[in-house]
Amino acid sequence: MEKSTPSHARIKEWSEDDRPREKLVTLGKHNLSNAELLAIVIGSGNREESAVQLSQRILAEVNNQFSNLSRLTIPQLTSKFKGIGEAKAISIQAALEIGRRRGLETDEKGEFVRHSKDAYQIIAPLISDCTVEIAYAIYLNKKNKVIDKKKIGEGGTDSCIIDPKIILQHALLSLAAGIIIFHNHPSGNLQPSKVDLRFTERLKAGCDVMDIKLMDHLIIAENGYYSFADEGLL
Repeated sequence: MEKSTPSHARIKEWSEDDRPREKLVTLGKHNLSNAELLAIVIGSGNREESAVQLSQRILAEVNNQFSNLSRLTIPQLTSKFKGIGEAKAISIQAALEIGRRRGLETDEKGEFVRHSKDAYQIIAPLISDCTVEIAYAIYLNKKNKVIDKKKIGEGGTDSCIIDPKIILQHALLSLAAGIIIFHNHPSGNLQPSKVDLRFTERLKAGCDVMDIKLMDHLIIAENGYYSFADEGLL
């Protein structure tokens, strides 16, 4: 049976995996698959595969998750996939970074934190797919509106040094009424370590002295998050 094509044919009789660029123009971006969108980013395939076929293979290698694809370095992309040179690898990374930054944009009304899920959605795009431990703090006013976000630490694959004094100093400078701390576990283990527990206790004690509320400490991994507040540890 002859393969059906989108629209009413033409566009040079489609094929070439239904020409994703033309499909986007005629049918709209929402009608493209992930592989078709990636094919537009890389532009062309190799001698054995079209751009769409190559994109399908790339996505299959990362369990069809763009978050997994974003973890691959330029050398990894060029060595793993025939047809992906440095220029295409750079295009892939740039496109994924644009998507990540878009997820961080907020409307003019600002961001408010009412529960742990709100906090998670604000910071997860920044750190959930990082391959090293990284920590952020968000600072809130009395109405729980976010007034600032600040990177407070970065380390290796299983540790991250965070100084409570730096966190509190910025809270005072920004006149924050509350703080929420975040760090990731690249291993995927969401349970807090003894170091995590001791740090949280120290920071809470410092916040109490300064009359600043430590609202939560979230551990973030690809499969979700752990909230100290939800677990009754604050």
